[in-house]
Amino acid sequence: MKGNAAAPYCGFSRKVVDALRSVGVSSFKDVDIFQDEELRQALKEYSNWPTYPQLYVAGELVGGCDIVNEMLQSGELQQLLREKAPAALQPAAQPPQQQHQQQQQRQAAAAPAAPAGALTEQQREQL
Repeated sequence: MKGNAAAPYCGFSRKVVDALRSVGVSSFKDVDIFQDEELRQALKEYSNWPTYPQLYVAGELVGGCDIVNEMLQSGELQQLLREKAPAALQPAAQPPQQQHQQQQQRQAAAAPAAPAGALTEQQREQL
Protein backbone atom coordinates (compact mmCIF):
# COMPACT_ATOMS: atom_id res chain seq x y z
CA MET A 1 0.00 0.00 0.00
CA LYS A 2 0.98 3.60 -0.22
CA GLY A 3 1.86 4.52 3.35
CA ASN A 4 0.72 2.31 6.20
CA ALA A 5 -2.54 1.37 7.89
CA ALA A 6 -2.20 4.17 10.44
CA ALA A 7 -1.42 6.81 7.80
CA PRO A 8 -2.29 5.82 4.23
CA TYR A 9 -0.83 8.14 1.58
CA CYS A 10 -3.80 7.91 -0.78
CA GLY A 11 -7.56 7.53 -0.73
CA PHE A 12 -7.44 4.09 -2.34
CA SER A 13 -5.19 2.73 0.40
CA ARG A 14 -7.44 4.36 3.02
CA LYS A 15 -10.52 2.69 1.49
CA VAL A 16 -8.91 -0.76 1.67
CA VAL A 17 -7.90 -0.20 5.30
CA ASP A 18 -11.44 0.97 6.08
CA ALA A 19 -12.93 -2.07 4.30
CA LEU A 20 -10.81 -4.46 6.32
CA ARG A 21 -11.64 -2.75 9.58
CA SER A 22 -15.35 -2.66 8.74
CA VAL A 23 -15.48 -6.47 8.55
CA GLY A 24 -13.62 -6.91 11.84
CA VAL A 25 -9.97 -7.09 10.83
CA SER A 26 -8.18 -5.16 13.54
CA SER A 27 -4.59 -6.05 12.71
CA PHE A 28 -2.88 -6.92 9.45
CA LYS A 29 0.50 -6.68 7.77
CA ASP A 30 0.96 -3.50 5.79
CA VAL A 31 3.91 -2.73 3.54
CA ASP A 32 4.68 0.83 2.46
CA ILE A 33 5.77 0.42 -1.15
CA PHE A 34 7.37 3.88 -1.10
CA GLN A 35 10.03 2.61 1.30
CA ASP A 36 11.63 0.28 -1.27
CA GLU A 37 11.49 1.02 -5.01
CA GLU A 38 12.88 -2.42 -5.89
CA LEU A 39 10.13 -4.09 -3.86
CA ARG A 40 7.55 -1.80 -5.46
CA GLN A 41 8.54 -2.90 -8.97
CA ALA A 42 9.06 -6.57 -8.08
CA LEU A 43 5.65 -6.83 -6.47
CA LYS A 44 3.97 -5.43 -9.59
CA GLU A 45 5.69 -8.11 -11.67
CA TYR A 46 5.00 -10.87 -9.13
CA SER A 47 1.31 -10.06 -8.88
CA ASN A 48 0.84 -8.98 -12.49
CA TRP A 49 -1.18 -6.14 -10.98
CA PRO A 50 0.01 -2.63 -11.89
CA THR A 51 -1.51 -0.54 -9.10
CA TYR A 52 -1.50 -0.22 -5.33
CA PRO A 53 -2.86 -1.07 -2.87
CA GLN A 54 -2.84 -4.82 -3.38
CA LEU A 55 -4.67 -6.99 -0.87
CA TYR A 56 -3.40 -10.50 -0.27
CA VAL A 57 -5.26 -13.08 1.80
CA ALA A 58 -3.51 -16.32 2.67
CA GLY A 59 -0.77 -15.48 0.18
CA GLU A 60 -3.12 -14.93 -2.76
CA LEU A 61 -3.84 -11.63 -4.47
CA VAL A 62 -7.44 -10.57 -3.94
CA GLY A 63 -7.15 -7.32 -5.90
CA GLY A 64 -7.01 -3.59 -5.53
CA CYS A 65 -9.30 -0.98 -4.05
CA ASP A 66 -12.21 -1.36 -6.48
CA ILE A 67 -12.34 -5.14 -6.14
CA VAL A 68 -12.02 -5.03 -2.35
CA ASN A 69 -14.85 -2.51 -2.10
CA GLU A 70 -17.08 -4.51 -4.45
CA MET A 71 -16.41 -7.58 -2.33
CA LEU A 72 -17.20 -5.59 0.82
CA GLN A 73 -20.56 -4.47 -0.60
CA SER A 74 -21.52 -7.98 -1.71
CA GLY A 75 -20.39 -9.69 1.51
CA GLU A 76 -17.69 -11.64 -0.33
CA LEU A 77 -14.83 -10.00 1.56
CA GLN A 78 -15.98 -11.19 4.96
CA GLN A 79 -16.80 -14.63 3.53
CA LEU A 80 -13.31 -14.88 2.00
CA LEU A 81 -11.70 -13.88 5.29
CA ARG A 82 -13.80 -16.40 7.24
CA GLU A 83 -12.74 -19.17 4.85
CA LYS A 84 -9.10 -18.28 4.15
CA ALA A 85 -7.98 -16.27 7.19
CA PRO A 86 -10.42 -16.68 10.08
CA ALA A 87 -7.75 -15.60 12.56
CA ALA A 88 -7.75 -12.16 10.90
CA LEU A 89 -11.30 -11.46 12.05
CA GLN A 90 -11.65 -9.82 15.43
CA PRO A 91 -12.08 -12.59 17.99
CA ALA A 92 -14.32 -12.62 21.01
CA ALA A 93 -12.56 -12.25 24.36
CA GLN A 94 -9.80 -14.85 24.43
CA PRO A 95 -6.76 -15.54 26.59
CA PRO A 96 -3.73 -13.35 25.70
CA GLN A 97 -1.70 -16.36 24.52
CA GLN A 98 -4.42 -17.34 22.03
CA GLN A 99 -4.72 -13.72 20.86
CA HIS A 100 -0.94 -13.62 20.28
CA GLN A 101 -1.10 -16.85 18.25
CA GLN A 102 -3.93 -15.44 16.16
CA GLN A 103 -2.00 -12.22 15.53
CA GLN A 104 0.94 -14.28 14.25
CA GLN A 105 -1.43 -16.25 12.01
CA ARG A 106 -2.94 -13.02 10.66
CA GLN A 107 0.47 -11.66 9.78
CA ALA A 108 1.46 -14.89 8.05
CA ALA A 109 -1.86 -15.06 6.18
CA ALA A 110 -1.60 -11.48 4.96
CA ALA A 111 1.84 -11.88 3.39
CA PRO A 112 2.04 -13.27 -0.15
CA ALA A 113 4.20 -16.27 -0.89
CA ALA A 114 6.68 -15.19 -3.55
CA PRO A 115 8.15 -17.60 -6.10
CA ALA A 116 11.83 -18.27 -5.58
CA GLY A 117 14.03 -15.61 -7.10
CA ALA A 118 11.22 -13.11 -7.71
CA LEU A 119 11.90 -11.12 -4.54
CA THR A 120 14.88 -11.01 -2.22
CA GLU A 121 14.62 -12.62 1.21
CA GLN A 122 14.48 -9.18 2.83
CA GLN A 123 11.68 -8.12 0.50
CA ARG A 124 9.72 -11.31 1.23
CA GLU A 125 10.06 -10.57 4.96
CA GLN A 126 8.47 -7.16 4.40
CA LEU A 127 5.41 -8.78 2.85
